[in-house]
Amino acid sequence: MTEPGRGATVTLMKTRPILGIDIGGSGIKGAPVDLTAGELATDRFKLLTPSKSTPKNVAKVVAEVVDHFTDQVDADAPIGITVPAVVTHGVTRTAANIDPEWLDCEAEKLLADKLGRPVHLLNDADAAGVCEAQFGAAQNQSGLVIVTTLGTGIGTALLHNGVLIPNSEFGHIEIDGKDAETVASSGVRDKKGLSYKEWAPRLQKYYSTIEALFWPELFVVGGGVSRDSDKFLPRLDLRTPIVPAKHRNNAGIIGAAWLAAQTA
Repeated sequence: MTEPGRGATVTLMKTRPILGIDIGGSGIKGAPVDLTAGELATDRFKLLTPSKSTPKNVAKVVAEVVDHFTDQVDADAPIGITVPAVVTHGVTRTAANIDPEWLDCEAEKLLADKLGRPVHLLNDADAAGVCEAQFGAAQNQSGLVIVTTLGTGIGTALLHNGVLIPNSEFGHIEIDGKDAETVASSGVRDKKGLSYKEWAPRLQKYYSTIEALFWPELFVVGGGVSRDSDKFLPRLDLRTPIVPAKHRNNAGIIGAAWLAAQTA
């Protein structure tokens, strides 16, 4: 079994798909993942995130998503689940875009107890980064890769030679005295009604700052807005190549399933 996050072919114990679930601020989506092909085995199933998104309330919705795929995955198979928070040893340490009850919550155990099966919990951007390193835009890329997910906030994943360095929080780096994601996220663009041309200078400032600090070999840009990457990426002037993610909003599901299989 290879090291989690490493860019290498993986031999899995099970041939049936592994379930991946992505907990977001507005929706909780999941699907069985074919880890040989690196893609969803069926269509995603999505439910709304509870308005009061406490760990227990979210766990109930996650259980509904799992039940939807009961006949498509093995009953004792591990489940990969992402959450928009720093996760260390199964404990969620931050709650920037979710209910404060997630702070220092033993969320992995809570979810495993609710679902009655093994759970591997990780940061949502980290899962997307692993997906792109294994099956997407950063596959076989050596050196330092920074994957960013542009959504309500800015998530980041840091990978070196395909190995994940978890829980980077570069979306919260301070630029000109402000939290970067409060200026440059896709959520801010939507809220302010900015065109892609008006948004691009904000992205330029963000990526230029990250580039100067870390000197990566490649930027990969994910999140739903990456489907329109041709409207804003060409407007950026960087030394580092910057490309759209291959798996977009499915990356978290795929990466979570891959890492769950690795840790099974």
